[in-house]
Amino acid sequence: MLDIHTRLATLKRPTLLTRAVRFGVDDYRRDIHLRRLLQIENLPRHGDALIRLLGIEEEINALRLANSANYSPAAHVEVLIAISGEARLMQATGPQVI
Repeated sequence: MLDIHTRLATLKRPTLLTRAVRFGVDDYRRDIHLRRLLQIENLPRHGDALIRLLGIEEEINALRLANSANYSPAAHVEVLIAISGEARLMQATGPQVI
């Protein structure tokens, strides 16, 4: 299993998705967005949140690759924004023990 930093570094998505994420990441608010995406009351640490978000994103990306009618580009961008925001916050707060 890859560590979280390797998973983030190897996450490659289409240009249109990554551009949308860059526009939205500055507005990421952990207390609002992360709670809604993970459907939890108490927020986990950044590393734990990233692991959960990467799992969600993996499922959404599988729908995209399968050309599924259930694929939502808006939901995909929302999760990618949360991943990018959490990665920024984790980097800003220093190393964590996961």
